[in-house]
Amino acid sequence: MSTEAALAARRRSTEAALGRVRDVITRLRREKTPVSVAAVSRRADVSRTFLYGNPDARAAVAAAIAQAGEQRTQILDAQDDEREATWRERALNAEDALKAAHHEITVQRTRIGELLGQVRDLQSEWSQEAIQRITTENTTLKQRVRTLTADSRTLEEKLQAARSSNRFADRRIAQLEAELASQPRTE
Repeated sequence: MSTEAALAARRRSTEAALGRVRDVITRLRREKTPVSVAAVSRRADVSRTFLYGNPDARAAVAAAIAQAGEQRTQILDAQDDEREATWRERALNAEDALKAAHHEITVQRTRIGELLGQVRDLQSEWSQEAIQRITTENTTLKQRVRTLTADSRTLEEKLQAARSSNRFADRRIAQLEAELASQPRTE
């Protein structure tokens, strides 16, 4: 019902505008003022687009210009055709651009869907249990690395101590051999 009411209001508004256009044309004839689209638009308080777009308004203005005997009818028709052609061209260009935009949106939506599917696949591969198990294993391995590092350090220290003891023993043996060699032989 609101659509019908809106359409009825639009018809009433259009009829009122057409009435104003006819009244202005009559006044211009009485005043013997040249009838033009600009003059009718200004005095009737309607847009030029309305005068060009509404067939009744366009016909009334064209008839008034023809009755006045002016050659502006040809100019008006040429301008009308030119404007109509440019509006048609603009509308076709807008339709082409709209089709291209819809196509691009469809392509982007498809790509987004594919990417969301890949994200879901990646998330589904790793269940919560698997993640917890891997985290636990990682923690265990880190502890094992710390233990092995500590053991390695301890063994390194023992190795250094053994080498130090070995050097001390070698020196002591060398000293004892020197003492034995310096003592007279008793036979």
